Amino acid sequence: MRSHIVVIDDDEKITSLLRRSLAFEGYEVTTAPNGQEGLRILQGRHADLVILDVMMPILDGWEVCRRLRAAGIQSPVLMLTAKDDVQDRVKGLDMGADDYLVKPFALEELMARVRALLRRKPEQAEDNHQLRYEDLLMDVDAREVMRGEHRIELTAKEFDLLHLFMQNPKRVLSRDQIMERIWGYDYSGESNVLEVYVAMLRQKLEEHGGNRLILTVRGAGYVLKGES
Repeated sequence: MRSHIVVIDDDEKITSLLRRSLAFEGYEVTTAPNGQEGLRILQGRHADLVILDVMMPILDGWEVCRRLRAAGIQSPVLMLTAKDDVQDRVKGLDMGADDYLVKPFALEELMARVRALLRRKPEQAEDNHQLRYEDLLMDVDAREVMRGEHRIELTAKEFDLLHLFMQNPKRVLSRDQIMERIWGYDYSGESNVLEVYVAMLRQKLEEHGGNRLILTVRGAGYVLKGES
């Protein structure tokens, strides 16, 4: 599976550059414009690496890093700063950062540091081999899905969509969030592609009489949550 990298930076030029460059290298990328939004993302889904700017509104990078570690989130953290100051670097490392890079940086160096940090991560930062929700079981490595005693045959995109839902049970995912994760920012196909895939996924999951698990939240998105 692709490594998931979360970029937290209030500079749109930086986040845009990193999103495109990291995606080109095959990584899955999620971006956040401030520390508060970044924390929300990281509390809802595992990241293999966090690229974190120091100077941001609402919550600065030092505080974000401190809160991540206090919450037991051990994803490697690469901090970005505009200051080439020893004390700033020491402060970031003391907060739990794994590496430091000064702006402006060469993209080649950042990529090299990303690769190095991903090599250092534990073999399994979390047990994602199997995901379960109610009577739904997903074997991520084998790319197999079972509902009760029935095996569900899914296309690659259907599997990826269901995987996203099962990584975020009971969490409402907006249409934009799903499109970014599954089809990418630059997708230019049919505008109703998500609705079509959700309908096909529901049909397969409910084929043997199971209750509906993927619900529509009107005006907000979709959620993996059994009908009450």
